[in-house]
Amino acid sequence: MSPALQSVVDDAATHPYWQAAAQGKLLIKRCKECSQVHFYPRALCPHCLGDTEWVESRGVGRVYSASTVQQADGNYVIAYVELDEGVTMLTNLIDAGDGVAIGARVRLSMQPAANELAIPMFSLDKGA
Repeated sequence: MSPALQSVVDDAATHPYWQAAAQGKLLIKRCKECSQVHFYPRALCPHCLGDTEWVESRGVGRVYSASTVQQADGNYVIAYVELDEGVTMLTNLIDAGDGVAIGARVRLSMQPAANELAIPMFSLDKGA
């Protein structure tokens, strides 16, 4: 596994998210009123302003868009991943190489952060 990434901010609003991530689970928010899911986590539903609750994502989806960033110390891939639950999140693809196909299936791969939490990233789903 690669060295720990930068620390994340674990505040009252996002504490359940980061604690679940440290256990290898990805949480998203669902509205208690209209049942729509959304990401990034926020207290009020962006669709109807209703109260929200945390729900666990299956952690699988597809690449919506991707870009390889070239740096002196190595390349990395950033991507928008559309989860099967219907939300889209900006993330990193690990072990993706240079050619990532739009629509490729991906699976959650939590990466350790410096403060003993974890950051959700994705890897190509070789079994898809």
